[in-house]
Amino acid sequence: MIPGLLVLLGCQLVGEFVVRLLDVPVPGPVVGMVLLLALLQLHEPAKDSGLVKTCEGLLKHLQLLFVPAGVGVVQYLSVIGASAVPLVVGLFVSWFAALATTAGVALLLVKVVRRRASPA
Repeated sequence: MIPGLLVLLGCQLVGEFVVRLLDVPVPGPVVGMVLLLALLQLHEPAKDSGLVKTCEGLLKHLQLLFVPAGVGVVQYLSVIGASAVPLVVGLFVSWFAALATTAGVALLLVKVVRRRASPA
């Protein structure tokens, strides 16, 4: 698993380096993931390789990676409580916007499918 971790951490390190070198407004780990995707497209690892085993192990315990985010939420609970109304309004507005957009696209697609299905 150590070679797999080295590949993952190496991609993250290169991503951080590229972001800082080019002053790109994208997180370094995101650039590292894109680099990892490119590497995996060029060379598919074997099913029993260290990289695959490492990734499977991380995915099995993915819930543990949310612990720091949960700690951050608890740490800033007073700030979240003070801004509860704007947060709740923003959540509902964004939820409704996504719902309305999805419904609109679905209706549009239904019309397109009906036009193609009807005889001309």
